[in-house]
Amino acid sequence: MNSIQQRLGIGLVGLLIITGLVLAQISFWLLDQGLRRYWQTHLHHEAETLLAALVRGANGVELDQQRLSASYKRPYSGAYFVVVFPEQQWRSRSSWDYHLPLPKTRGLHAGLVDGPEAEELLVYRADFRRYGNNIQIITAQDYTPILQSFHRWQWISAGIGMIALILLVLVQRYLVQRALLPLEKVRVQIAQLQQGQRSLLDQPTLDELKPLVEQINHLLHHTEDTLSRSRNALGNLGHALKTPLAILFSLANRHELNAHPELRDQFRQQLQSMQERISRELGRARLAGEVLPGAYFDCAKELPDLCSTLQQIHQRNLQLEWRAEPGMRLPWDREDILELLGNLLDNACKWAHQKVAINIVLEHAHYVITIDDDGPGIAPELREQVLTRGARLDEQIQGHGLGLGIVRDIVEHCRGKLALETSPLGGLRALILLPAIRT
Repeated sequence: MNSIQQRLGIGLVGLLIITGLVLAQISFWLLDQGLRRYWQTHLHHEAETLLAALVRGANGVELDQQRLSASYKRPYSGAYFVVVFPEQQWRSRSSWDYHLPLPKTRGLHAGLVDGPEAEELLVYRADFRRYGNNIQIITAQDYTPILQSFHRWQWISAGIGMIALILLVLVQRYLVQRALLPLEKVRVQIAQLQQGQRSLLDQPTLDELKPLVEQINHLLHHTEDTLSRSRNALGNLGHALKTPLAILFSLANRHELNAHPELRDQFRQQLQSMQERISRELGRARLAGEVLPGAYFDCAKELPDLCSTLQQIHQRNLQLEWRAEPGMRLPWDREDILELLGNLLDNACKWAHQKVAINIVLEHAHYVITIDDDGPGIAPELREQVLTRGARLDEQIQGHGLGLGIVRDIVEHCRGKLALETSPLGGLRALILLPAIRT
């Protein structure tokens, strides 16, 4: 469970349920105790009334029936009494054939006592002395209706509590969603950073989020500076190696080595391999650094210049066409995309007879880039071999350029796909799929 809203919701529900149950139990317990105290007083008064009904008659002490409540005369009415003399007991007619248990102590019995007809009785014992006799008067009252009322109110309270709980959860959910809106805004801005639509996060309105956003913006500045210095250092390294390599190439062409053609050829081959390897690894090292947030490739701005530059380089009557939706921006580093498209367009220009076309569209979750030419193309059986890691296009097909390895590295870095197909123009089509959302 990773959702803050779910955690808060479950915590709130759990806390409310526990609190509600505790409060409900305490409330019902206090109400029950209050009612028992009320019935205790009532039963004591009933005992005193029964004591007053004891009169001396012709046969000794008698119970004056005229002073008794009618409930003591109706069978199983819920009101019962027992008058205990040292030698005899009198039971109310209401108890019929039921013998009420006699408490051992004075006052209200601690618990409920089973009565007739499945009743639960409150039992009270009062001790008196009258007419020279010790008399115990036990009065009892059916408590079952009150218990049933308690159970009914418990169900009603549970229903009301459940409705209140649902309303509270809905209100809490609404409040949490409103409270998390600034976080959602920051998440959207971070996604925009990733897509190259912004370079920094806006300052949030919540004080709690300001330190986080400030740290992210600080990290962005730091990353930008670090990557910039790294790329400058790599560029300087590349330029620094060019001069020693040029000298070594010059030495390899000296006439002293003509007497050793095999040694000269190996020397040149190793130098060529070294130059290519250095260029390749410098390109890999540059790609190893994560692309700066906010970096993007603006198609409408970059493609015309790129096509114009290639036309000037090849100086042929080539027709270069580009097409992209207005405002389309690829969420990748500008230099990477320029290098990717530049290498593919350069190869296409080398082999095209008259026409080269680049088309960029957004389909579903990918940017689809196609580069077509009307040249001779590559045989289908060689295309997969050309794309194999470690193979060079110029070694497989004479005359092709050296940039396919860099193209492949950039596409893999972007988590995209590269394929070669037959172009509708008759030549080769380089098909590239780049994910629309950077991960």
